Amino acid sequence: MCGIVGFVSNKNEALPVLLDGLTALEYRGYDSSGIAVLNGGQISVVKKKGRIKALKDELMRTCINGHTGIAHTRWATHGEPSDANSHPHMDISGTFAIVHNGIIENYLTLKQELMNKGVIFRSQTDTEVIAHLIAENYQDNLVSALQAAVKRLHGSFAILALCGKEQGLIAAAAKDNPLIIGEGRGENFIASDIPALLKHTKKVYRLHDGETAAVKTDSVTVFDKSGLQIDKAALIIDWDSEAAGLSGYESFMLKEINEIPAALKNTFNACISSSGAFSKIPDKFFTDIDNITVTACGTAYHAGMVGKNIIERFIRIPVNIEVASEFRYKDPIVNERTLCIAVSQSGETADTIAALKEAKARGCKTLAIANVVGSTLTYAADHCIPTLAGPEIAVASTKAYNSQLMAFYCLCGHIAKVRGSMDADALKAYYDGLSKLSALSSRLVKDDGVMQRLADECKDRHSVFFLGRGLDYAVAMEGSLKLKEISYIHSEAYPAGEIKHGTLALIENGTVVIVLLTDGAVIGKTMNAVSEVKARGAKVIAVAMNAEPLYGAPVDHALIIPECADVFAPMLAVIPMQKFAYYMARARGCDADKPRNLAKSVTVE
Repeated sequence: MCGIVGFVSNKNEALPVLLDGLTALEYRGYDSSGIAVLNGGQISVVKKKGRIKALKDELMRTCINGHTGIAHTRWATHGEPSDANSHPHMDISGTFAIVHNGIIENYLTLKQELMNKGVIFRSQTDTEVIAHLIAENYQDNLVSALQAAVKRLHGSFAILALCGKEQGLIAAAAKDNPLIIGEGRGENFIASDIPALLKHTKKVYRLHDGETAAVKTDSVTVFDKSGLQIDKAALIIDWDSEAAGLSGYESFMLKEINEIPAALKNTFNACISSSGAFSKIPDKFFTDIDNITVTACGTAYHAGMVGKNIIERFIRIPVNIEVASEFRYKDPIVNERTLCIAVSQSGETADTIAALKEAKARGCKTLAIANVVGSTLTYAADHCIPTLAGPEIAVASTKAYNSQLMAFYCLCGHIAKVRGSMDADALKAYYDGLSKLSALSSRLVKDDGVMQRLADECKDRHSVFFLGRGLDYAVAMEGSLKLKEISYIHSEAYPAGEIKHGTLALIENGTVVIVLLTDGAVIGKTMNAVSEVKARGAKVIAVAMNAEPLYGAPVDHALIIPECADVFAPMLAVIPMQKFAYYMARARGCDADKPRNLAKSVTVE
């Protein structure tokens, strides 16, 4: 969940490149940051609690030169945010410096062992043991020392290491955490995520589990788990650096909401074209299954809720949805006739990757839905549906969620086709409806001031409740998550029929209740819940596709989305929820892009 950057060059200073890369990755962690630069056998380290600006201010008072360096922006796991706990960490002699993402589960055992040998620790982190293990195993070869050190580690990691005795070299290792090596001319780059590299190169190599690498100015050498050199195929990243910038918007979240129409179009085209996502997946992959399990976390889990609903509705096959962090520990009932669909924006979500691996170990067919092709999840799965949302920088996912929904709808259509669940005319109408959603969504992303005024009215509320039935309930879950994660207002979502089974006790005068009313089959029933909360003094905001059911209804505000088939409404109805959360955060003075205690890619379990 932290950001890593490395740079080695025969011509350019490391510091500007490292700081630029850290800035691009600040969404991955922002409670502290630091750099280490190698020059003339000396490693200079500067690190600081706080956001990257605090590090930059400190560096204004320090002269650091050198062509090789590593850097880190932290999301704390072990040890509070502080200068001492910030990365990079060094060994006692100051010969080695490392940065690390992930969690070392056996660090206490290793720490005690090292302390018994006289090693002095300067931090509370699990990471520092790695620096001391490298020093203990060093015999004039940094890569070999790192390989020996990681054999002692239990857990997950992405590690970069410097040695004062080896100029122009960064050693790297990865297990269950992303590391990407970018190839330049007379210089090479390393990062934990693509945006840090986009300004410099689009040709990259991904390290996979157990692999290590020696990254020099003019070469990249990759080794497998046994330490044997391997050939590594390069990936070409089709994102551009402008896509990872603000492009004039006040925040990344607002920019990414406005990019939803393009994201929907790109994902639809990538799935449905003759050479698209399903062209390389044999029909038998979908016909030889009895059930489906969807596993994901957070926002991706809510996309899976929609996927479950539509697949069961159109294909009539049982779909189970599991929180990824629970799936691997519950002895799941799956087998070789189960299709496991794992969903992750980054493709690096640790719990989701672990769940997919557990499903594979039990014989399941596996399919990944992810925004980053070549990520750990897509590499581990049998097949992948790319979402093609482009870089998503804000911690709270918006366009990636909409793209995940589009991927599920396209997947549902394809499975219906190969299993004969829809006839040709029905399938054509289904795809025609999907193809129009990009244009319809463009009407919703425009900033008309309604959400800002609504946020100003609601910003001081202590709790907000979201209600819905069926597909509307899945959207309510996502709307609630968006609000709580960036505005810090307590929020819960409930099936509308459940409000009277306890939660109604929390409704009082002025409580904000947001009700989703896009599923025509259950609008009448949901309106009963509206009457119940309004009778207790709630302020009711309705999201509907048509204002007609709201005439005379006890609703304070109505947010009307463009008309489409009810089954497609989740891709549109969520947009007002995303905008409401954004403007609530702004009205309350919160940083929507970097909410407290959270980071973009959760690469620890």
